[in-house]
Amino acid sequence: MSSVTETLSSRPPERDDRGSGTTHSRQSPDAAPPPPRVHRAWWVALVCFVALVGAAGFRATPSVFIDPLHQEFGWSHGTISFAVGLNVLLYGLTAPFASALMERYGIRQVVTAALLLISAGSGLTVFMRSEWQLIVCWGLLVGVGSGSMALAFAATVANRWFVARTGLVSGILTAGSATGQLVFLPLVALLVEGSGWRTASLVVCGSALAVVPLVVWLLRDRPEDVGLRPYGAGPDYVTPEAGATGALRRTLSALWQAARTRVFWLLAGSFAICGASSNGLMSTHFVPAAHDHGMAVPVAASLLAVIGVLDLVGTICSGWLTDRFDARRLLAVYYGLRGLSLLLLPMLFAGSVQPPMLFFIIFYGLDWVATVPPTMALCREHFGADGAIVFGWVLAAHQAGASVVAFVAGLVRDATGTYDLAWTGTGVLCALAALMVLVVRRGPGRTGAPLATNGGAARSGGGRRGVEGTVRTSGGSGKR
Repeated sequence: MSSVTETLSSRPPERDDRGSGTTHSRQSPDAAPPPPRVHRAWWVALVCFVALVGAAGFRATPSVFIDPLHQEFGWSHGTISFAVGLNVLLYGLTAPFASALMERYGIRQVVTAALLLISAGSGLTVFMRSEWQLIVCWGLLVGVGSGSMALAFAATVANRWFVARTGLVSGILTAGSATGQLVFLPLVALLVEGSGWRTASLVVCGSALAVVPLVVWLLRDRPEDVGLRPYGAGPDYVTPEAGATGALRRTLSALWQAARTRVFWLLAGSFAICGASSNGLMSTHFVPAAHDHGMAVPVAASLLAVIGVLDLVGTICSGWLTDRFDARRLLAVYYGLRGLSLLLLPMLFAGSVQPPMLFFIIFYGLDWVATVPPTMALCREHFGADGAIVFGWVLAAHQAGASVVAFVAGLVRDATGTYDLAWTGTGVLCALAALMVLVVRRGPGRTGAPLATNGGAARSGGGRRGVEGTVRTSGGSGKR
C-alpha cells in the first residue's frame, strides 16, 4: 500500500493534519483524527463548481451567435451548426481521456490547461474571417478545452473526495454548467445586441481566464494530499491504489471492458438521446427558433437562462433523489416527461412570452440535466473503480447525439424554414430513451440504499472498496 495510505491508517500521535489547520493531541495510532468543522471536500467541490461555471460560459454563446454570424458573413445555418456540432462532439470525445489524464497527471493541471484552451479559443474568435476559422475556434479549441472539464470531471471529484453524498455532490457539480449558462447567456445576448458578438467573445474569454488562479490556489487532487480521508469515510477506509497503466491504455481498456456489457450500450444510447434533446437541440437552436416566431433575441436568451436557473434546483434535487431511489426509474420518468414537453413545444412559440411557454421553461429547466446524477450512479454501480472513465465514454455518446442533432436541426431549418420537425423527432427519441433505461439491470453496488455518513461501509455493497474494487464484465464481477 502506498505511503499516503499508511499515513492515514496509522498516523503518528502528534502529527499535524495537513490542510485542516488543526494540531491533534496524543491519541492511539488507530484512532481517526477529529474532522475539521467543514470537511475540505466541500471546499474542493465549490472550486470545481466555479471552474465548471467558467468553462460553461463560452458553451452558452453559440445559440446567440448564430444569427449575427449569418448576417455578417452570410454563412448558412447548416455551416454554423456544423461548427457547433463539432464543438459538442469533441466535448464528448475528450471527456474519457481527460478523466484518465486526471488520474495520471492530476486534476489541477488538467483543469488549468482546459481553462486556458477555452480562453484562447474564445479570444481568437474575434479575428476570424472564414468558415474554417470558425470551425477551429468554436469546434476544435473550445470543444477540446470544455471536454477536458466535462461531467467526467465532476464524476472524478465526486468519486475521489466523497464516500457519502456522492449523488448530491454529482448533482451540485453538474449544475455548474447550467449556472454558467445563467450567468453568461443574458449578458452575452445583451452584448451581442449592443456592442456586438466580438465584445461578447472577449468577455467570455476573460471570464474563463479569471478562474485559473482559483483552481491553482485551492484545488487538490485527492483528500490524501492534505492528510484527510474522503467525506463520509470511516477509520477502516483504504485508499484505492493508483492504476499502473498509462492514461491512454486505461481509458481504452475501460471502454473495452464496458463495451462487452449490455448495460454500457443502454446507458450510452439513452444518454446520446439526452444530449440530442439538451445541448444539441435546445441549447443550440431554441433562441433562433424563438426569433423565427418574432421573439427578440435577448428575451429568448433570457428564457434559456431561466432554464439554467431551474436546472440548478432540478439537478441538485435529482442528486438527492439518486441517493435514495432507483436510478433507473428516475431516468425513465425524466426522459418520458422531457419527450412529452418537446412534442408540445412547436405550438408554444409566439412573438411574446405567453403563460404556456413559461410553464414549458419551468418544467424543462427542472428536467434539463437531471439525468446526469442517476447516470453517474449507474456507472459507479456497474463499473466500480473505472466508473468515472466509463461515464466519460457514456458522456461521449451524449455529445455525439448532441452533435448530430445540432447539425441536423440546422439542415432542417434550411430545408423547411422551421424547426418543427426537429422538436417532434427528438421528443419521440426521448420516449425511446425512457424504455432503454428500464431494461438496465441492478448492479452489484445498488444505488438508492441508505448511505453511512460515518463508519466504514458507505454503500450497501460492502463499502467503498467493495464498490470501486470490482468491475462488471459480461461474465459477472471480477477483482481488478
